[in-house]
Amino acid sequence: MAFQGSEGLEEQLEEPEDTLRVSPAEEMPIDGPPAVGDPEPEPLLLPWDRFSSWLHCICVVGFDLELGQAVEVIYPHHSKLTEKEKTSICYLSFPDSNSGCLGDTQFCFRFRQAAGRKSSLGCFLEHFDRDAPVSLKKDQGYYYGYVYFRQVRDKSLKRGYFQKSLVLISKLPYVTFFHSLLKLIAPEYFEKQEPCLEAACNDIDRWPTPCPGKILSLPIMGVVMKLRIPTCYDKPGTSQLVQSTPSDSQVSIILPTVHEVDLFRCFHPVFFHIQMLWELVLLGEALVVMAPSPAESSDTVLALVSCISPLRYCSDFRPYFTIHDSEFKEYTTRTQAPPSVILGVTNPFFAKTLQHWPHIIRIGDMKTAGEMAKQMKVKKLKNLKTLDSKPGVYTAYKPFLNKDEDIIKQLQKGVQQKRPSAAQNAILRRYFLELTQSFIIPLERYVASLMPLQKSISPWKSPPQLRPFNQDEFMKTLEKAGPQLTSRLKGDWIGLYRQFLRSPNFDGWFRNRRKEMLQKLEALHLEALCEEDLTLRIQKHTEVETVDLVLKLKEKLTQAEKDQLPVKAGTLAKLQAHIDTIILTLPEDLQGILHKPPSP
Repeated sequence: MAFQGSEGLEEQLEEPEDTLRVSPAEEMPIDGPPAVGDPEPEPLLLPWDRFSSWLHCICVVGFDLELGQAVEVIYPHHSKLTEKEKTSICYLSFPDSNSGCLGDTQFCFRFRQAAGRKSSLGCFLEHFDRDAPVSLKKDQGYYYGYVYFRQVRDKSLKRGYFQKSLVLISKLPYVTFFHSLLKLIAPEYFEKQEPCLEAACNDIDRWPTPCPGKILSLPIMGVVMKLRIPTCYDKPGTSQLVQSTPSDSQVSIILPTVHEVDLFRCFHPVFFHIQMLWELVLLGEALVVMAPSPAESSDTVLALVSCISPLRYCSDFRPYFTIHDSEFKEYTTRTQAPPSVILGVTNPFFAKTLQHWPHIIRIGDMKTAGEMAKQMKVKKLKNLKTLDSKPGVYTAYKPFLNKDEDIIKQLQKGVQQKRPSAAQNAILRRYFLELTQSFIIPLERYVASLMPLQKSISPWKSPPQLRPFNQDEFMKTLEKAGPQLTSRLKGDWIGLYRQFLRSPNFDGWFRNRRKEMLQKLEALHLEALCEEDLTLRIQKHTEVETVDLVLKLKEKLTQAEKDQLPVKAGTLAKLQAHIDTIILTLPEDLQGILHKPPSP
């Protein structure tokens, strides 16, 4: 995984010739995935299937003086939400009354999906999910809600205000894309009501499915959005910008990203502490963000989650959290340590109920250079008592790594010179990426060494086992092949690794890597089997043994297609040819039985 400033990295990654290695998905070359058999045809899509591949539904949430928030419309009308899900959407779709959000505001939330309900498009969407980066895979067990809230004075209403939210409910974490989509749909909806919503949904149902790596043109409300969803084969830190072409006369909006938030804008109030915040997120520590509005709360939580990219944040996170949430009691109890979660809140009530949390970030406006200077010190938790507490980071945490003064000076200089926000964001994103890569490369290298030697793979034996992860053995590798090869930062790297190995983020990362390596072993075993002369082999077999071999090979073929094993092009076709050839050596009655496709 080479990147600027990675001197010594090439020597670190040299390997014995016969050792099997698996590149993590994030490190694969940008020119595309490994060949996986023959390309699958896109399944036959029914009405609303294309819509469902992007969105679960669209909700309109209004405010009734007697009932409070209520879901007024769900579209398409056949979309299903449980009463608990509707209640969550109602409360999370409105800013807290203290936020004072007049006009239009956008934010996002995340809530638990009701247990036991599965999408009918599950298998179909998994096909696309495989090529997505780990941080962009659809969210198992959770929905995202993307909100466009309007609050304007209206004397004709009892309350004196018009208050309504248009909410997109989706499994996809494409925050930038969905906010851009809402900017097109919501103002039209507030003006023209439901017929406009129906037209938008019909537009979405004609979109191509959200396939990573393809340039997608999405017509909506008379304009065309053009974008590209990243793939797990893209090189981290690079963005394949979508270019306009002469044939794009209709394209109105080109999105440079579908999911990235502006890191510098989010971290500006606390940017003296970005390195410590990176450590807290990496280790899965309990964090709460207290912000003046749901927009700032949700953006900051999403920025925190993305600062360890390309690692996936594997704990729970709630970009906007309210006292009505079903997890409220679980998260505010003082009888046990807070769980591994990042919460974004706006209600001042949380300043009291979450006082016992170990790490609190207060976001507020930074108006003067003097105020910025005050942010340099980490504040003590006991000082977080009142509503008027100053912005900053409140924690007793002592970072493992020494502070990187260079990045702080670089960003400060940018503020003084009024460097464009996009440039500041790019600098910060690059910094986080290199820091995460320096941390993860030694783990990647060690885990790759757990693969068996290629010569140990025999077509006539089960694939060899991976060696188990040994923490002490890994720690010994850090002396010669640790992060010091790619990072200038000093500090207690060993302590940081020990803590990380106990975190949900390590558990999630290692499970994913182990699954990739096991699939690689299965693929190599399949390829070795295809290189054998099976017709010669079965000459020594009895009829029963030959039938048994056919059944096992058919099972392997079915599993390889289901798991999308990373085999060489043509391998699955070759295996099918082997099966057909062996079947022809058997009596006709058996041939007829074995040629039948397996029952689903």
